[in-house]
Amino acid sequence: MNVKRFNWQIWVGFLLSVLAFLSYPTFFVRFPVTRDFPWANLLLGAMSFAFILIGLRRAFSPSRRLFSKIVSLLVATVSVLIMAMFVFVVFVQARWLPASKAAPQVGQKVPEFSLPDTRGQVVSLSELIATPVNGKVPKGVLLIFYRGYW
Repeated sequence: MNVKRFNWQIWVGFLLSVLAFLSYPTFFVRFPVTRDFPWANLLLGAMSFAFILIGLRRAFSPSRRLFSKIVSLLVATVSVLIMAMFVFVVFVQARWLPASKAAPQVGQKVPEFSLPDTRGQVVSLSELIATPVNGKVPKGVLLIFYRGYW
């Protein structure tokens, strides 16, 4: 096989698209900076598209055989479908998850709990309500529930 004629760009693009698809649930979901918005996977997908475009341009040069053009087109199509499925699953299908019926509602009284704060100190709900802030006793506590994996 002649190294000059081997279209490695299309295969690198394909491997990057597979890596972008598989690395999110297996690796990047562990870190909040990449779990909340999959920028690293989208960057890998953009790099994949760049390599695929270069590979397709090279594959459809006049000196290429028909077989090379067909294989490159199939690999590019599969790569684009993989990235489209990733975008669909992360941005569309994730919104189809049903809302939790057991989750606290706005204005609902919450049972007593104790959790670590941002400094690692355990704080209870009753302490938060009883502790004055700027000389005033708070009327309530705002609870924020982040989506994700704990």
